[in-house]
Amino acid sequence: MSVVYLNIGSNKGDRQAHIEQAVALIEQLCGSVARRAPLYESEPWGYDSVLPFLNLGLAIECSMEPLDLLHSLQSIEQEVSPTPHRDMAGNYIDREIDIDIIAIDEMVIDSAELTLPHCNMHLREFVLVPLQFLAPEWRHPILGLTASQMLSQL
Repeated sequence: MSVVYLNIGSNKGDRQAHIEQAVALIEQLCGSVARRAPLYESEPWGYDSVLPFLNLGLAIECSMEPLDLLHSLQSIEQEVSPTPHRDMAGNYIDREIDIDIIAIDEMVIDSAELTLPHCNMHLREFVLVPLQFLAPEWRHPILGLTASQMLSQL
């Protein structure tokens, strides 16, 4: 079993209900109960919106292969909300749910479909704050830094 670190965000509709629905589906998928960081509110990252995000960091044990997990999480996103995450030009937009795989143990993957650790995690406070709560000793396998150390560099 691997430890998977996820970040779930919502900035549209009943944010907490969307997140809770996604967590329940993720727990069913992986067959274990997730450890949760406290909810964290943040401004949208990568685009402008007046709607703040509610974010939840999760750590869950899962035996799925990374790409299978990615596809399953994408299906969960579609089940919670079938609306797209990007506009026709490819820009981020407000959304009911967004689930990102932040890291799986110390695994490094760089493929067209999946990059682990998440390629922008070190730039996102809303990822690093929950991660330092969930895994204070975890180190980015490429940067060699903990979440707290990456957070201090923002």
